[in-house]
Order: sequence, then C-alpha cells, then structure tokens
Amino acid sequence: MKEPFGPSRVMHPYRIFYFEEPTQPLNPDLFKAIRQQVSMPLAGGERIHGRWGFRPFLEQYVLNVIQPDLCNTGGISEGKKICDMAHVYDVGVQLHVCGSPISNAAAMHLETVIPNFIIHETHEYSIIAENIGLCKYDYQPEEGYLKVPMLPGIGQELDEKVLAHSEVITVK
Repeated sequence: MKEPFGPSRVMHPYRIFYFEEPTQPLNPDLFKAIRQQVSMPLAGGERIHGRWGFRPFLEQYVLNVIQPDLCNTGGISEGKKICDMAHVYDVGVQLHVCGSPISNAAAMHLETVIPNFIIHETHEYSIIAENIGLCKYDYQPEEGYLKVPMLPGIGQELDEKVLAHSEVITVK
C-alpha cells in the first residue's frame, strides 16, 4: 500500500507497533477509509461493546488489533467470544486494561487462553498506590513480563480495609 503523504509515512522510521483509534471508535467505515491511507496496523475497540459491536470491524478487515475492555464489553465470557471471533479473521488482541487490579488480573487470565494474544496493556492507573491498595496483590511487569496468578478465581481479592468500608448487602 503506497501513500503520498500522511502519518504512516512520517512515522514509519519509528517502527510504531500500531496506530490506536485514529478516529471515533464506533465508525467502521471511517476506519476503512483510514486503513486505505496508511500502511501501519490499526487498533481499536476499547469502547466497542459485545460481539455485535466488533463484527463490522472484523468483517471489513479494518483493524489489525482489537482492544476489548472486559469491564465494558460484557465480562470474561463475552470477552473470550470476541477474541475467538477475532482469531477467525486473523486479528490480534490486546485487551484494554485501565481499571482496577481486579480487571488487570481478569485480563491476564483471558490472555493466557487465546491464541491471538499479542501484548498486555499496563496503564498508569495500575501503578497508582491508591489503586494498588484496593486489592491484596500487585501484579506488575518484571523485565517486560507478567506472571499470571495461580490463586483461586482470577487470583485477586479486595483488601480487607476496602471491604470494611464498604456497604455489605446480604440477599436471602
């Protein structure tokens, strides 16, 4: 794909991994127009909800990398279905993770079971002490790698101090 000018040509020497959400994230036709103008991979999807939201992006082959957010898209099960659907189209996955240590742990577990996982996002929220303190465990990259927790569930729990200050409702 050749372009006379544009962001892809200018940024090519920097070997940028992908161009994330170069436009509004809910318009696959606009992504398609951008796809025709740039040669670098396009990524998006942190504000797309469910399989049906991702479907036109995959069918039109406009994203090289999808970025579903488990908190926005329907949880772990729906996230897995979206990732599997993307795999059919040879599209990579980088889960969008900008929430709590709980969403980070959930993302790490999903990433271990999908064949099209390419990279884990570590957001600045994950290094803020107040956010880290919400949970018992702090999963941070070490030398560029994360260790997936081998604890029950998703390997993360709310801290007792957080629970002590929370309203507890028991359903009988």
